[in-house]
Amino acid sequence: MGQPVAVLEGPAGKLGMVRFEANRSFTGMGHERFSSADQAKGSRPAAVVAQRMFATGQVSAVHVYGNVITVELAKGAGAQGLEQVVRDLYQYWKPGMEPPAFQDLVAVEETAAPAAPDGGDSPALSEAAKRVPPHLLERSRAARARLGK
Repeated sequence: MGQPVAVLEGPAGKLGMVRFEANRSFTGMGHERFSSADQAKGSRPAAVVAQRMFATGQVSAVHVYGNVITVELAKGAGAQGLEQVVRDLYQYWKPGMEPPAFQDLVAVEETAAPAAPDGGDSPALSEAAKRVPPHLLERSRAARARLGK
């Protein structure tokens, strides 16, 4: 599942640096620079690329701008395998992996569903309310209270 990212690897104009150009944007119009794995927090595409680059042990810094990833290599490290890190960024399933069974996924969702809201006597409403995040149910309840409904 997912799609491989098309990547072109090239020199960055400076020794010890490599540049990757992808067919999709990771940052929009902003620059993101990561000097360590601790800075690459979150689930933004640029942060995920940086996390995976740092995990290889070959990288000392990562800069992402749009669809261009510039990597500063660690001392004595090469760029082998870094292109594959970018290419597999959106690959969630690979040959040989076994996807989870449908029953396992449904069981997880049912246990994580919130309880029905107060005043939800209707079984249909209760079932629908189980699918709504609790903070949205509370916001709706507060709005109805303000309007006197």
